Amino acid sequence: MANHSATKKDARQAAKRTERNKYYGKTTRNAIRDLKAAKGKEASDKFPVVASQIDKLAKRGIIHKNKAANLKSKLARKVNAAK
Repeated sequence: MANHSATKKDARQAAKRTERNKYYGKTTRNAIRDLKAAKGKEASDKFPVVASQIDKLAKRGIIHKNKAANLKSKLARKVNAAK
């Protein structure tokens, strides 16, 4: 790493962003896990919240937009089949 103050600042910012992105990703993965375990009405209630979290990950660039679409599609099929 260079000894320029701007480079050091960029490294600090990158570390903060990485930590934040890991948190968002892990929180969403836990929500997806809970949604898969849910049954009936509970799953229907949770789905919009989880879909919103997935959309936010895609918007922030943490996951690819196609991966987000695939995740939401699979979850929607699971929720609809549970009804």
